[in-house]
Amino acid sequence: MANEELKQKIVDEMKKKSGSKSKFYFNDLAKIMDEKPRAAKKVVNEMVTEGLLTYWSSGSTTMYSLPGMGKQAGAEGEGGE
Repeated sequence: MANEELKQKIVDEMKKKSGSKSKFYFNDLAKIMDEKPRAAKKVVNEMVTEGLLTYWSSGSTTMYSLPGMGKQAGAEGEGGE
């Protein structure tokens, strides 16, 4: 599957689950793409660079979300105001 198709698949799936979940682990994204970790990492990194995904880390945990989604969006200035 082409990278653009994989990116759209991730965005669609994240939007679909946005009511119950705003941040996703890398493994969740790799599972959505049905790709091996190395190939999935390339796509996810491209999406972060392009601004399609935002990266969040607590130091021990790394998660990804759509820009402006989640509880911290307002606190981080991503609330779309």
